[in-house]
This record gives sequence, structure tokens and C-alpha cells, in this order.
Amino acid sequence: MTPSQLEHLLDRLRGCDTPTVCNAIEVAQGRRGFSGFTQQTMQWAGSPDARMVGFARTARIAGRTPPTDPAEEIRARRMAYFRAMADGPRPGVAVIEDIDGDAALGAWWGEVHAQVHKNVFGMNGAVTNGVVRDLGDMPEGFPVLAGSVGPSHGFVHVHDIGTPVTIFGMTVAQGDLIHADRHGAVCIPPDVIPHLNAALDRLFAAEAIVLEPLKTGSTDFETFERLWGEFEKART
Repeated sequence: MTPSQLEHLLDRLRGCDTPTVCNAIEVAQGRRGFSGFTQQTMQWAGSPDARMVGFARTARIAGRTPPTDPAEEIRARRMAYFRAMADGPRPGVAVIEDIDGDAALGAWWGEVHAQVHKNVFGMNGAVTNGVVRDLGDMPEGFPVLAGSVGPSHGFVHVHDIGTPVTIFGMTVAQGDLIHADRHGAVCIPPDVIPHLNAALDRLFAAEAIVLEPLKTGSTDFETFERLWGEFEKART
């Protein structure tokens, strides 16, 4: 894709919800069964209609127990993390795996980190299986999709930077294109990206077969049956 084509796609994705993007990926692939999305109910810290679109900057954290590395090494790794988040293509999304998994209790995401990632690094949001806090103080325009809500940062620290991460079944590599909203997140396969605009066109045209007539009011079953048949032929 040319830079202008990519920018057009990113603008269009900002106007779509994540279920629509999942459907469009299936249209582009010509089959069902795509599974590169979060597969568990998550906590959405952001305005209800906000969308998160950007290229992943990945890292792994932990926080249930104190780190065993020397304090100066932990501080140096944290600053290396900050440099990594500030780097890379934009728009950017932080995708952070808490390796404590279901036992995660240390909130990496709160008012301070959200403000830093938004206003220093210019990022669009964060996706994590870990913990978020400071819900009333999060900056506008930086939504966080998290595994849970909790009050403490525990012993949270950076474990590693730039490695592939897994968030509730969604595997993400550095630089992958992410879309997320209050429904969850999806990692768009790189080979789908050049075909996604056309897939969205086909998806919307198929859905309009049923939705447009129904927006004018109720209809009889025979009309619905005809419309649904046309829809079935057009959809993936």
C-alpha cells in the first residue's frame, strides 16, 4: 500500500467498531474461522464510542512478586521501555502482556502512565491482560482495554520489550496493526491489510441488503425471507 492508501485505511478503521473489523477480515480471507482477537470479556477504560487504531509496541510486565534483578537494572529496563514506546510507526498502541496471567494484581496502567504514553509518546491507547486503575483520572483520548480493574501497582515492573505477546488468545508482534474498542481487540493479519478497504465495501453492501429496508420500519416475513436469502448469498 502507498502511504496515502494506508492513511485512508486508518481513517476508515477509526470509524468502524471492532466487530466490523473482525467481519471484514473474514470477508478478505473468504472464509470464517479467523481467531486473532481477544477471547475473553475485558474492562474498557475510555469513552463508550472510542476506538483504538495503531501499530503495536509490545512489552511484557509482571507485578505479583518483587523483581529479583538489581534495582538499577529494573530502572534501566523501564527507561528502555519508555524509549521503545516513543519509537516506531504512528499511530501507535501499547500492547502489554502481564505474565502473571489470571493472578495479575499490579496495575501498570493508571493516570501517570496513560498521560505519559499519550502526551509524551503520542500513542492512541493500550491493550493488556493486566490491571488498570485511576478510572476517574484517565486522560481523554487514551482508552485502555484491560484484563481487570484494581487499586494497587503491586511490584509491577518491565520484564522484556519488543517480544511477541499474547492477550487472551490474541498473539501480537511488534508493528502489527491493532484495532480495539469496548468489545475487545483484534490483530489485523499483515496480508489482509491491502485488501481491507475492499472487504469493508463488500461487508457494508451485504449488510445493507437487510438493514436498509428494515430502517424504514417493520416488514412481513415473506419480504424478510427474500432479503435474508440475498444477504446469505452476499456474505462470508
